[in-house]
Amino acid sequence: MTNSFDKIGVICGPTATGKTNLAIKLAKIFKGEIISADSRQVYRQMDIITGKDLPRGSKFNLIFEDKKRRVGYYLFEGIPVWLLDVVSPKQRFSAADFYELSLKVIEIILGKRKLPIIAGGTGFYIKTITDNIETLGIPPDWKLREKLSSYSAVTLLKILDNLDPERSRRMNESDKKNPRRLVRAIEISKNPKIKKESKKFDFYLAGLKASNSFLYEKIDQRVEERVSSGAEDEVKSLLKKGYHWSNSALGTTIGYKEWRGCFENKEKKGEVIKKWKFAEHEYARKQLTWFKKIANLSWYLISEEGWQESLEKDFKDWYS
Repeated sequence: MTNSFDKIGVICGPTATGKTNLAIKLAKIFKGEIISADSRQVYRQMDIITGKDLPRGSKFNLIFEDKKRRVGYYLFEGIPVWLLDVVSPKQRFSAADFYELSLKVIEIILGKRKLPIIAGGTGFYIKTITDNIETLGIPPDWKLREKLSSYSAVTLLKILDNLDPERSRRMNESDKKNPRRLVRAIEISKNPKIKKESKKFDFYLAGLKASNSFLYEKIDQRVEERVSSGAEDEVKSLLKKGYHWSNSALGTTIGYKEWRGCFENKEKKGEVIKKWKFAEHEYARKQLTWFKKIANLSWYLISEEGWQESLEKDFKDWYS
């Protein structure tokens, strides 16, 4: 079991900011292993467009599997990177899955006396761990909801205070005035699944950011590199293997869904690439908005001289 002082590093931020490369560098310095927090890189055979950048010849080291999910790691410059290639593109993979599997991997890494470093751009995945959202799999209690439906926010807050004062304390002022969220908090607190002691970790959260113009240039360059590396052929191969746009992994993922018009309506390749770039730009903006909501996140501007040295020093001060 973990204790209150187990440390976890987090490297997050929008796409194309170099999170994985930085995480690898930190893992080498601080004897760490990396947990990928990328909601698209969990899918097998979706490699080029998602930017897995698997090292040539690197093999998947399987550690355990269940429910058609497989968990293991690839070695990047000798550093294990976990939670890549977990499920097939026909399967769904949720934040609840990430929470469950990442906690298991954290235990494995800590058991080796190594530092877990979570790196990725899927904000809600990271939030499940940093905010200990152990409630993702708890279903609604409709009878309880009906019973509490006429209660005021003030009354609901009093009920929650008596039932779970710690959960009540963690809620922000807006949530404390929101009957729907208070009812959910009461519903969670009454569920026996969470009566066990919650895991506590000491996080250092580093966020990488840049101006839009700087970021867009990096994104566009990366898209062009992925096109040159065979993005179109990758989509073609997935379709030949029986995957379809109706599979959420293919039909909703940026970089894949934009090719649909090319394959079905003979849309020009140049137009596909243009749409892909714009979609990545929009996603980067959304990521920045999301990450700004995470408390205690230290930001580093990647266009500034010496930002990596500054981050490494801050990281070292926290870790030691």
